[in-house]
Amino acid sequence: MENIGTEILHYYDHFVVPFTVGVIVLFTVVIYKYVRWFVKLPGADKHLVRKGLFTRSTLGACVEVVSESLLHRKIFKVNPKLGYMHMSLAFGWFLLIAVGWVEASMHLTGIVPLHAHVFYKFFADPNADYGVSGQVLANVMDLLLLFVLSGVSLAWFKRMRSRAMGMKRATKHTAGDRIALFALWFIFPVRLLAESATSGLKGMESFLTGNIGHWMVSVFGVYNIEQFSGVMWWTYSVLLAVFFVSMPFSRYMHIFTEIPLIFLRRYRLRSTERHKTYDHFQIEACSRCGICIDPCQLQADAGITNVQSVYFLRDRRYHKLSGAVAENCFMCGRCETKCPVGIELNTLRLNSRTKMFDVPADGRYAYVRGMDTSKGEGKVGFFAGCMTLLNPKTLRAMEAIFKAAGEDVWWADKDGGVCCGRPLKLAGEVSAAAKMMEFNKSLFEKHNITTLVTSCPICLRVFREEYDLKGIEILHHSQYILRLMEQGRLSMEESDGRLFTYHDPCELGRGSGIYDEPRAVINAVGRLAEVSQNREEAFCCGSGLANISIDDRGQNKISAALADRFAETGAEEVVTACPLCKKAIARNTPLPVADIAEIVSARLGGRQQA
Repeated sequence: MENIGTEILHYYDHFVVPFTVGVIVLFTVVIYKYVRWFVKLPGADKHLVRKGLFTRSTLGACVEVVSESLLHRKIFKVNPKLGYMHMSLAFGWFLLIAVGWVEASMHLTGIVPLHAHVFYKFFADPNADYGVSGQVLANVMDLLLLFVLSGVSLAWFKRMRSRAMGMKRATKHTAGDRIALFALWFIFPVRLLAESATSGLKGMESFLTGNIGHWMVSVFGVYNIEQFSGVMWWTYSVLLAVFFVSMPFSRYMHIFTEIPLIFLRRYRLRSTERHKTYDHFQIEACSRCGICIDPCQLQADAGITNVQSVYFLRDRRYHKLSGAVAENCFMCGRCETKCPVGIELNTLRLNSRTKMFDVPADGRYAYVRGMDTSKGEGKVGFFAGCMTLLNPKTLRAMEAIFKAAGEDVWWADKDGGVCCGRPLKLAGEVSAAAKMMEFNKSLFEKHNITTLVTSCPICLRVFREEYDLKGIEILHHSQYILRLMEQGRLSMEESDGRLFTYHDPCELGRGSGIYDEPRAVINAVGRLAEVSQNREEAFCCGSGLANISIDDRGQNKISAALADRFAETGAEEVVTACPLCKKAIARNTPLPVADIAEIVSARLGGRQQA
């Protein structure tokens, strides 16, 4: 035991204490969080973990950890400059640790404590001959340090000139974030100075720290560099301690949280409309990189800068989430498609509202029981939805299309009916929404339809995701119209070459993955000129039902911003496939705006007009 203690003390200096304390605090807090979150997971989620643990899902998660947590492939795809910055810091630091451990294990003798790997140059024996391997590893470590320092330089530059890094706005940080950020910014420059000073004093050779160290000694003298070296090693250790202690309470908790999140996601765990501790893995995996800020139209067009997903997640993590932040979001999905961590931003926003606003439905919707205002009979059912009923041209166009195709239709709500329930759910009132869904589901089953068509993407999503309509095919009307065309059931007049542009509705495109069918229909009746940002990058119309806070003025600002984008295409008419989008776009666009059903109905053989 005495020999062990002597060997350990051989690699001890007082400056290692801050580093050691920081490591202990870091891992104590992180392990405590992991255990608490996992223990409180629902039994079903724990079962998914056990089921997936010894499968290819685990291997896939390991590959993804390397790809995303170290190499940051997704950030590279969105912004190569940011991708390199994040990769150089994450992967570079990882390699410094890994290669440093190899270097210390090969060249330090006896029992080597953890800190000796971190402060290797300080504890290395200047009189030992480490041979070719020592020289190679010393230069590799210098190269890796330079790699990390290039990322640090970009991080400094981004904070001062974010636009040059491809970001219109950088993230606003909390006090804890700033402390951790300050420590991170200076850890590696100070390490460079500490290792260079020691290399110069010990006569170590390497292309970066060795040459800088020899220059420092020649200019400032041995005595001054000895004093400087001690200060730098202390500063390096303290900076590491500050970063490690602040990490679990700052944005940098993502470094550790993203890894278990990747594994849990591979095991098919998901957030739901109700809170569960899995949400913590998502919330604390957010690095607050700010990539989600620029896609947000509330920020870009309406000037609202404090409700974006990065701030929503920050406020929720620190238990400071207000209704004003939770409510003010279209949940359009533009930010979610850009999130490099793959966080379920819309679901987390929804379950936050549920916790704030959901109340027992009680008897508020008892009147829907037994209500049946449907008309007609047929295996195909059409559900207009609230917004289509406010767009009678779309309803008449669908009636003309059904008639031209010889389709017998059951009209679920032609003269009014019960809402699909999704607007209530988006507002957080999931209990009330459940009442609506229960009624509608029983209505569909009662009338024995086999296909349900809706012209509202909002209704489409809830029917597909929440209703569990076994034996009933659910189609958007653009899909159904295309099917009729392909089956030759619609007699269409020859295209007159009219030039249309198309607006992808959020709930139809990003929400349901339907992009090609509306375009195929448009190309069948005319020509299509695409807007510059379409499909997954399409802009929201500004009237999404999920935003229960924005006023009419804010909606108009967002809608008006679309007008220029449509005009740039040179199109004669704007087409969309959502009744809500049609109304919003028509408010500010001088071009005529039509639903996709209207342009088809107008070109039916025999001129059957909507």
